[in-house]
Amino acid sequence: MPEIRKILIILFVAVMTACAGCREEPLPPEEEGLNITGISIPSSINVAPGGEITITGKGFAAGDRIEFVLTSDPGKVYSSTVTAVTATGATLALPAGISSGSYSLTVIRGDESMLLGTLTINVIADSTIPDKPGMTLKGVVYCDGEGVAGVVVSDGVEVTVTDSQGIYYLPSAKANGFVFISLPANYEIAASDNIPQFFARLSGGTAVEQHDFSLLHTDNSKHVVIPMADWHLANRNNDLTQFAAGFIPDVNSTIGTYTAEGIKVYGVPLGDMTWDLYWYDNNFRLPDYLTEMKKVNCQMFNVMGNHDNDPYVASDRGAEEPFRDILGPTYYSFNLGDVHYVVLDNVQYINAGGTQGVVGDRDYNDVVISAQTGWLAKDLAAVTDKNRPLVIFMHTQLYTNPTLNASGEQVSSFALDNGSTLYSLLSAFSEVHVVTGHTHINYNVESGNVTEHNTAAVCATWWWTGKTGYAGNHICKDGSPGGYGVWEADGTGLKWYYKSIGYPKDYQFRSYDLNTVQITAAAFAPNSTDEALADYADVYASSNQVNDVLLNVWGYDPGWTVEVKEGETPLTVERVTAKDPLHIISYEALRLNAGAVPTSSFVTGNTAHMFRVRASSATSTLDITVTDRFGNVYSETMTRPKEFTWSMQ
Repeated sequence: MPEIRKILIILFVAVMTACAGCREEPLPPEEEGLNITGISIPSSINVAPGGEITITGKGFAAGDRIEFVLTSDPGKVYSSTVTAVTATGATLALPAGISSGSYSLTVIRGDESMLLGTLTINVIADSTIPDKPGMTLKGVVYCDGEGVAGVVVSDGVEVTVTDSQGIYYLPSAKANGFVFISLPANYEIAASDNIPQFFARLSGGTAVEQHDFSLLHTDNSKHVVIPMADWHLANRNNDLTQFAAGFIPDVNSTIGTYTAEGIKVYGVPLGDMTWDLYWYDNNFRLPDYLTEMKKVNCQMFNVMGNHDNDPYVASDRGAEEPFRDILGPTYYSFNLGDVHYVVLDNVQYINAGGTQGVVGDRDYNDVVISAQTGWLAKDLAAVTDKNRPLVIFMHTQLYTNPTLNASGEQVSSFALDNGSTLYSLLSAFSEVHVVTGHTHINYNVESGNVTEHNTAAVCATWWWTGKTGYAGNHICKDGSPGGYGVWEADGTGLKWYYKSIGYPKDYQFRSYDLNTVQITAAAFAPNSTDEALADYADVYASSNQVNDVLLNVWGYDPGWTVEVKEGETPLTVERVTAKDPLHIISYEALRLNAGAVPTSSFVTGNTAHMFRVRASSATSTLDITVTDRFGNVYSETMTRPKEFTWSMQ
């Protein structure tokens, strides 16, 4: 041990002697490397072109180069040089030509570099705007510090367009509490909690208010919109678990499929995201919905539903205040690529008997009130190209669920109280689509230039059939799986399909071998009776042994075809109105089995997207081919007998 200690001492003395005097003075910064501490960068800043940015930190040096790399496109790199240094930070000019966006910042000194952090830059315009007599609202709509001309701006009553410098004025009474822009094509706007901030809240009164809007360049000429109807989250039926385990991964997977290809995706919750009856009893209201909504990986344009009103308030405007406070305006418009989109609130909430602490009747009228139709006429007048597709989003349906007349033709009528008024406002456009929810079923109605697409529910049958201890499926009143719409836009071309939660996109129909479909208490509700079940089982209460096959094609419209072959023999396919047997056993039978009376609004209803064929044998294999209006083919080789169970597909 003494020898080892002696050797170590000798080595230590030798090293110290060799290094003595080698660094008597600190090296200059460019030779000693970077030693910057206490860095603090704001999450975002507003800065005009030529303006300055200050970064907090110790150790910066004049002449340091700061590199800005756009996070969404690392190929876009900008730089600026530190011009002033203090004991607490560094100042530099905004790089020339930089655009609004999120950037990673790196300091470079000689051969050394150090990542500082990320910063969202909002390049603002010079917004010194004079007042004008009679104009109570004014502002600038800009992008990267330059005004954007031709942007439609509204307070929900008046509509105007920005001038060549992006400036607008409005003679507003401020009655609606908002000023908003109709987001122009190929732009986006920053989102808060996934909600695009195309609106500003007004202070009210007669004083002039200025509200500016900062846009971001994007290419959304090709984009996807996802209408998502009737979430009905209420903290019941283990809905939040079903939502998190089923809908969220499914819709985010769909979104990811498109974004991976560079295609922009936007969501449109179609109303009834919550359930007014349970706002207070279950303590689940719009702020709780917002928490869940933020789990969807895209910006969300929200639509007002009847169940999104405050059930303690017996007036339409008063009851919708929570929606306005949390989610924004209840009606507005926006443009994505070559498509003009409009969101309407077509629920006039009455809620007789509602008062603080008391839930009212929650009754309402299905109507687009005159204040909105007046605004809509002005908004649509501002769309100069009426050959662009127009898509209207609203909660309750425009047309009734179709039936078939004696000739097999589809028959429907207006469900909206002032449906004819709305229809007339849309007459100038060559292609109009009205996308609705509310019914928890799928159907399509074509009338002239207008097609309604009533979209089935995210919650299916109010989360009942997937509830723990129930059918273990997720199915709507018409037999459609719970799901959502997917709309693909490419220029003026639109395509759409219904996406079932938990299934691939090509799952577009279900087949039943009616020889095996018999709904009895013994099979599906052993705690009930055949007599009780017969009130719901319809024609399926008794056995059908005539070799009929029933097809439920939930996305069907007149542009689809349905073909069935038995071997090489084509079979006659008849469109019929019928109830879906799987929904009967998934909801009504299991509610009876639990000793409860099925809720009348939730029971299986007749649907006209059903087709019946008759085979020659009970055991023959059928080749089923369904082709949608866009030429997509969906098929099944149906081996019969086909079992009828809760888990069938």
